[in-house]
Amino acid sequence: MRSATIQRETAETRIELRLDLDGQGTADVRTGVGFFDHMLTLLARHAAVDLYVRAEGDLHVDQHHTVEDVGICLGQALAESLGEKRGIRRYGHFTLPMDETLATAAVDLGGRPYLVYRIANRKRRILEFELSLIEEFFRALTVQGRLNLHIEQVYGRDAHHAYESVFKAFARAVRCACDRDPRQQGVPSSKGTI
Repeated sequence: MRSATIQRETAETRIELRLDLDGQGTADVRTGVGFFDHMLTLLARHAAVDLYVRAEGDLHVDQHHTVEDVGICLGQALAESLGEKRGIRRYGHFTLPMDETLATAAVDLGGRPYLVYRIANRKRRILEFELSLIEEFFRALTVQGRLNLHIEQVYGRDAHHAYESVFKAFARAVRCACDRDPRQQGVPSSKGTI
């Protein structure tokens, strides 16, 4: 079973997250942040993972702690679900068009966290959601998931499309990287470990 359950409780948030890498793309997500819930639902669907998230955070302060801590939990769940990473493809990339928008994501599950994040769309908010928090989400996920992630939203006028294309491209790249490779029985590294 390539799945994990993560529970995290701090003075700022309380989160329960379940991830099944071999799921059907179903999502049951409630963070109290509508736009973020929508993005996580898209992520589950396009990565073909099952994702359950319940998050209670100090939203009266702002949305930062909730969004970042969900990223921490999702990264931990991804790392735990993959275990020793035997038999996976390890690398994945995807370029995704969405109407006038184009985004690309490249992933290496090789154990060295690094995030490159470039967004062409300069809108700062969608309703009350601060779009800079998406970078914080991906940074937390990258560090806790121990993955190398490059995201580039190349162009696109509509902010909703821009960030939706980012989440979908990331989801498809992760799906590729996590897929089992029938020609790879061991760990996909010349070092013998990741």
